[in-house]
Amino acid sequence: MKLMRVTGKHAQNRHFYKRLGRYLGSSWADLTAAGDAALVVGSSRQLVRRLGPQVEVRTAFITEEEEGALLRELEPGLKKKRYEFDHWDDAIHGYRETERATWGAACQNILNRVRSVAFEAGSSLLGPVHVLDLDKAGYIKPHIDSVKFCGSTITGLSLLSDSVMRMVKEDAPSEWLDLLLPRRSLYILRDQARYDFTHEILKDEESVFNGQKVPRQRRISVICRNLPD
Repeated sequence: MKLMRVTGKHAQNRHFYKRLGRYLGSSWADLTAAGDAALVVGSSRQLVRRLGPQVEVRTAFITEEEEGALLRELEPGLKKKRYEFDHWDDAIHGYRETERATWGAACQNILNRVRSVAFEAGSSLLGPVHVLDLDKAGYIKPHIDSVKFCGSTITGLSLLSDSVMRMVKEDAPSEWLDLLLPRRSLYILRDQARYDFTHEILKDEESVFNGQKVPRQRRISVICRNLPD
């Protein structure tokens, strides 16, 4: 099993790395000494090398305060909706969702930062931001986002909970990646990783990374996409 390295802006956050160390079987000292944490595991070294530039996890991309600002904007609208346990294309279980086109200044600054690192300058972006709220018992089934509505890049902030994203090559199920998505991290999927691999968020009882249980709580993802060419 091959590990891929990721970057984060709060590399000396003791609490974060203690939690991360439980999942990775590494000590806090080992993780902070290394500078980066290994948050992606793959079925082979070749696969990890090939997809390395196309799969990215940025730990602690937002602060607790920024997460709070996003939640204050999102919670009033989400609370008016019920969790649903079926989906129009059977891709999600135990969810509620919305799209949001306008944001307060603090949240708009966060989204501008997301877009600046995930998309090339001048990219045509899908206007509304997709907000997906998964119940603790909810999960996202393996799927590939429709090429009719989404371009080459998908990026998302993870709020409220750690989780595990699994990616499996559509025509070769033996090729896979698992991504550990810590709370307040940002993931980015590009090109082949976006088009040729299904992705899913594992349900709580299956939420295991590198042999370690990753407890799943309620999870909100704030997702940005670019438009098809």
